Amino acid sequence: MRILLTNDDGINASGLRAAAEVLSHICKVIVVAPDREQSGKGTSISLSSPLRISKVKRIAAGVPSYAVEGTPADSVILGLDQMAKDVDLVVSGINSGANLGEDIFISGTVGAALQGYFRGLPSIAISVGSLHPPTFHAATVILAAIVRQIEKEGYSNRLLLNVNVPSIQFSDICGIDVTRLGGRAYTDVITTGDDGKQEYYWIAHGTPAWHLVEGTDIWAVRNNRISITPLHSDLTDGKRLGEINKFTDKLRGSFDAS
Repeated sequence: MRILLTNDDGINASGLRAAAEVLSHICKVIVVAPDREQSGKGTSISLSSPLRISKVKRIAAGVPSYAVEGTPADSVILGLDQMAKDVDLVVSGINSGANLGEDIFISGTVGAALQGYFRGLPSIAISVGSLHPPTFHAATVILAAIVRQIEKEGYSNRLLLNVNVPSIQFSDICGIDVTRLGGRAYTDVITTGDDGKQEYYWIAHGTPAWHLVEGTDIWAVRNNRISITPLHSDLTDGKRLGEINKFTDKLRGSFDAS
């Protein structure tokens, strides 16, 4: 099996190195990752600026490694088009910090994996909890197991798994759950500064509001369990189609009246 490995923490991140080391023992790996920290970039791609690729020192033995002057999504797009045209699987991570619930909408880790999914490939986004420094061993164990199982099952069409692993020792993991996305909302904290020329602003996440519901990714990780959430790109709110049809009927009436 051939894997394109990327991340959003940058080419020098410890989690990327941990993933490269474990995966290189079971398959052929090529690393194409941002040249710097790119957390929170989501699925953004660079449409208005040129992209540069640099071959860098291998981050693991036998693993060709490239740094992209762009976003995580850029890295996967370029990797699949230029350096790794024949890969079977895209892996994004291991991210330092969980990507749970609504995190997926801004996560560069998930955004990178989505680019593989969009191109018909099985893709994995994998993250660990936010303890500093995070513990990657449990994540490497489950990542290797998932990759082996994907190869054994012969998955070749698009699949997107969002995997979250508690930042604890593997021996303390209580199990593996297949989950749905939970509710985790942030209050944005905005601070200001002044460089003597102009006032500027910093946006940061405040303390998240958790909704601990069993069966969700958040509940699993908070209970020292590994969460595996299958995702897809259809964001249609099917439960509200009837409601919005009635709403739209009223709009049609307004158009007819005019």
